[in-house]
Amino acid sequence: MVSSLRRSPVSDRTGALCHACSVTDEHAWPGVSYVMPVLNEERYLAGAVATVMAQDYPGERELVLALGPSTDGTDAVAERLAAEDARIRLVPNPGMDIPIGLNLAIAASRHDVVVRVDAHTQIPADYTRLAVRALETSSAANVGGLMLATGDTPLQRAVARGYRSRIGLGGGSYHLGGEAGPTDSAYLGVFRRDALEAVGGYDESLRRGEDWELNYRLRQAGHLVWFDPALQVTYWPRETWPKLARQFHSTGVWRGELVRRIGASNGIRFFVPPALVVAVALSVLVGLATALVALVATVPTWLAVISALLGLAPAAYLVLLLGAVVTTPGSLGDRLRFAGVVAVMHLAWGTGFLQGVVRGAGTNRDTSRSEGGLTA
Repeated sequence: MVSSLRRSPVSDRTGALCHACSVTDEHAWPGVSYVMPVLNEERYLAGAVATVMAQDYPGERELVLALGPSTDGTDAVAERLAAEDARIRLVPNPGMDIPIGLNLAIAASRHDVVVRVDAHTQIPADYTRLAVRALETSSAANVGGLMLATGDTPLQRAVARGYRSRIGLGGGSYHLGGEAGPTDSAYLGVFRRDALEAVGGYDESLRRGEDWELNYRLRQAGHLVWFDPALQVTYWPRETWPKLARQFHSTGVWRGELVRRIGASNGIRFFVPPALVVAVALSVLVGLATALVALVATVPTWLAVISALLGLAPAAYLVLLLGAVVTTPGSLGDRLRFAGVVAVMHLAWGTGFLQGVVRGAGTNRDTSRSEGGLTA
């Protein structure tokens, strides 16, 4: 069920958004509420909050942190930050799911513009100012920009490259960039509160894909979702192979769940990784069957042809990965890591997708977060 969002009264709310105001004209800009779900983010939280509070936005600002049941020192960091700045407030999120935490934080906030931020991200100083202007000039209900994935270890840098690559995640403008304009979904999001409330906020029955599903409902309600490449967010992806695999498997499971719920409204690109998994699995099974038949009899022509045709799928995929190794800049280690990351992304996501379509998501949870945070 999608929860309803409460809205606290504000005596000095300005109402309309402003796009032609001087940055020194504080009263002409609408107030902004940043909302951040947090779990096990001791390493990243202070840096993420620092970039939020360092915004050059001239209007009123507040940050609401929805604290999940962390097992590291995250709560102590959050309490220290709140004690140092009265604009930072904390709300408990005992269920730890992202949509629930976001709705709790939104309900506890008070301003006309709601900005989703994550503890694994850092936003530049002009992010809010540019986003509010984009909301006004585009008349959109939600504006988002580029996810600039980065890393500070060789593997994390390879994962970041996978996020930014057409053969990695590909597809979405918020990964690859492009011209400003309407889009299906937006990374994180800077929302008009009235539109967010009108569609009921985030769907709390989802554990992944909540951004895409919310933007789908906004578009179904007649609202515009807008991509602006001037909005650029630094994102720190998973930093180990197991975390990467668990994250992408869970994401695939929940995309499969969304296909069960919404069907053809999901873009065609979401069906490519599961098609790859099916093709590889069929190739292996038919190849084994052909080999077993060959041990005891002559392989029928039809079986040999089918086996050869199915073998084209994994062969073509290996050529794709080899091309990634050859064309990717950096050392041989960098190239091999990137090819490995792409394979894990595709196969883990595709396997999860098939599970989600066949059985539904059920209680599936991204367990990489319990070790590394409650972020996208």
